[in-house]
Formats: sequence, C-alpha cells, structure tokens
Amino acid sequence: MAPMQAKVSKKGWVVIPAPLRKRFGLTPGTVVELREEEGKILILPRTEDSVKELYGQLAGKISLTDALLESRAREREKEEIRTG
Repeated sequence: MAPMQAKVSKKGWVVIPAPLRKRFGLTPGTVVELREEEGKILILPRTEDSVKELYGQLAGKISLTDALLESRAREREKEEIRTG
C-alpha cells in the first residue's frame, strides 16, 4: 500500500484515510491504542471484547482436541503391541 498523509488539526485530531479504515475494519466508535516505539507513533485497532478479537483465528486449522485424541490412540496401540 502506498504511503498516505494526514494532517493534525488544532485539536490534535488526525483523520485515518478511508482505505486504511476499510482495510483494518475501523468503524465509528472503534477504539484504537496509541503507542510510541523507537520514535514512531503506532495506531493499533482494538476491540472491546477480546473474545471477539480472537474469534476465528484458528478457523480451518487442525483441531487440537482431535490431534491429541489421535496421538493418544497411537500411543495406546504401541503400548498394546509392547504388552502383547
């Protein structure tokens, strides 16, 4: 994405350009976190609900429960073979 500019108003307001608002899902009322790191100002989108923020992060990935059950089944089979 090409660099964009914004101007700071007398009140200290900065308007985030529309393409960035759309890309990061910033809608009216969205809370953002401001941080200073290495001489830069970072604007980080925040959600009010941490569960909503994480929802869907593992979608489509392997189920950890299923992976654990499969691993236990393999261990059980090996144990049965050893004890015969």
